[in-house]
Amino acid sequence: MRAARLMAVDQENEMSAPTTTGATVWLTGLPSAGKTTIAYALAERLRGEGRRVEVLDGDEIREFLSSGLGFSREDRHTNVQRIGFVAELLASHGVTVLVPVIAPYGDSREAVRKRHQREGTPYLEVHVATPVEVCSERDVKGLYAKQAAGELSGLTGVDDPYEAPADPDLRIETHRNSVQESAAEVRLLLSERGLL
Repeated sequence: MRAARLMAVDQENEMSAPTTTGATVWLTGLPSAGKTTIAYALAERLRGEGRRVEVLDGDEIREFLSSGLGFSREDRHTNVQRIGFVAELLASHGVTVLVPVIAPYGDSREAVRKRHQREGTPYLEVHVATPVEVCSERDVKGLYAKQAAGELSGLTGVDDPYEAPADPDLRIETHRNSVQESAAEVRLLLSERGLL
């Protein structure tokens, strides 16, 4: 009897729980473009609104999910596909997934988009279009300085290619906007697409 009542309560809760549409928002751009900063600012705002949000930070993924990979084109592609798989899985369960990852190659990003399309999961591509000169001034991780000193090679956008999206869902110029303004632009895009 008690089990039947508990099942009825569970079913009632499931029916009354608000349904939320998940989505993946992929923020691509050069190192130090502001991708991760925007993602965390937006995540904080969305959580404050009661949304389920996850940030798949590129550095954390490299450490915990792709630690054996290098930075060859093939390894970068594998890394992006792994992140795309996890993002789609979370988004398909109603989570807004923010993915601040360089993902320098257009075909890798397109493969992630197609995975989402096949599964019927919303996917938005945001190009954080900060000029390389501004990124090198910010140099959050000291990568540009190391590259200039000859201590590092294969830096995306300097001596390794970065294929900027030709037709992203949104292009943000962080050198013209504050972090909060940039986060608000992404939030507006989600709202306009019916994903909030």
